[in-house]
Amino acid sequence: MVFSSLTFLYIFLPLCLVAYFLTGKIKVRNFILLLFSLVFYAWGEPKYILLMLAATAVDYAAGLLIEKYRGTGKAKFFLFCAVFLTLSVLGVFKYADFFADSVNRVFSLQMPLLGLSLPIGISFFTFQALTYVVDVYRGRVPVQPYYYKLLLYVSMFPQLIAGPIVRYSDVCAQIDGRVCTWQKASRGILRFCVGLLKKSIVANFAGELTEKLLGGDLSELSSVGAWVGIAAYAIQIYFDFSGYSDMAIGLGRVFGFDFPENFRYPYAAHSVQDFWRRWHITLSSFFRDYVYIPLGGNRKRWALNMLIVWLLTGLWHGAAWNFVLWGLYYFIFLMLEKLYLGKILEKLPRAVQHIYTIVVVLIGWVFFYFEDLSAVKAFFAAAFGANGFSNLTQTALITNYIVVLLVGAVFSVPVFSKILALGNRLCESKIGKVLVNVSCVIFTFSALWIATAALVGSSYNPFLYFRF
Repeated sequence: MVFSSLTFLYIFLPLCLVAYFLTGKIKVRNFILLLFSLVFYAWGEPKYILLMLAATAVDYAAGLLIEKYRGTGKAKFFLFCAVFLTLSVLGVFKYADFFADSVNRVFSLQMPLLGLSLPIGISFFTFQALTYVVDVYRGRVPVQPYYYKLLLYVSMFPQLIAGPIVRYSDVCAQIDGRVCTWQKASRGILRFCVGLLKKSIVANFAGELTEKLLGGDLSELSSVGAWVGIAAYAIQIYFDFSGYSDMAIGLGRVFGFDFPENFRYPYAAHSVQDFWRRWHITLSSFFRDYVYIPLGGNRKRWALNMLIVWLLTGLWHGAAWNFVLWGLYYFIFLMLEKLYLGKILEKLPRAVQHIYTIVVVLIGWVFFYFEDLSAVKAFFAAAFGANGFSNLTQTALITNYIVVLLVGAVFSVPVFSKILALGNRLCESKIGKVLVNVSCVIFTFSALWIATAALVGSSYNPFLYFRF
């Protein structure tokens, strides 16, 4: 089940909200939210719900044992077991066949492949479970004595499938002590509708253009078609993922939770380093706090530590060599900026910094989009004129989607934040507050109506980050 589906919008979510708000007792609300979360996951992955239950049980038991033997070698042993078993789940389902196939190709072997399908959201819920057990060991969060509460944290449906990566420390106090207010819920609904529009309108239509330009025979792709196609993909993946994050954060607020922000207008960045401070913030901070710093951070072997982090970042996104190449690509540019380019960029006009960043990011999306490395080569050949500068068919296609591209480009920069700031200023007066509230209600119903119409009339509705 996905947020941008009619089943979720008009059946699952209303039933969940009614059941949730029928009671004011936090314990009952927790059980209701847990039940609906398990149903949400089982809807699309019924056989793999046991995997999530088992992984959570491992980290729950490890947390209790770490607390019991705190300060001894046994605590470290139980931490190691929990981390090893949790990552083993991710390794078996996501990476076993990738490495086996790679070994077969290199050494001409015939190792059997497992052929397991990838459980939805496995990279997200395993990382979240890890933050719990590691932070219990570090003494940063109290051990959770109740399994169902830890399971609620891991399985909570607003952020279960595609993040943001919510650490246990972010919500541990809110599990038993959150406050649900109408004001917070209304803001959450507004945030959800913004995300729904981003996904169902901008991301989906940009995705259609991407598929039509880049999903066919690349030998017929013109230079204009190649660059517009990868720009459309950049818009698609940003509005797809940030739209999901908006919906997750919005739903979290409706239920009384405050989830961390995951995007901060990354296409407005003025360097690659700045881009990664703004893109998928919760993943970057996870690798910083749980991999980079434990390896030594900036204190020792910082270049090697960065290399490890970016190899893992690439592999986290997918078990394919193009993702490894994508991670190495960003490692190179981050190293260059840290050692040389950063000082040069600071002296250049802001517009030049921004153009440089956008070009680097667009080229990076090429490695991300094409899993076949021969297709990467064919794309760059087309992009630099091997098949001609343009052709009438692709130009007409681009013209049909020009509005979506313009909307995507405009709202990729902090336009919406300026609208919110204006609304906050208007709320300082009584009349302004009434106008803002009425506008929010009109926007909410309009967004829901437009998104519904788009979903009914379109069969193209993927969530890109589900496969990660």
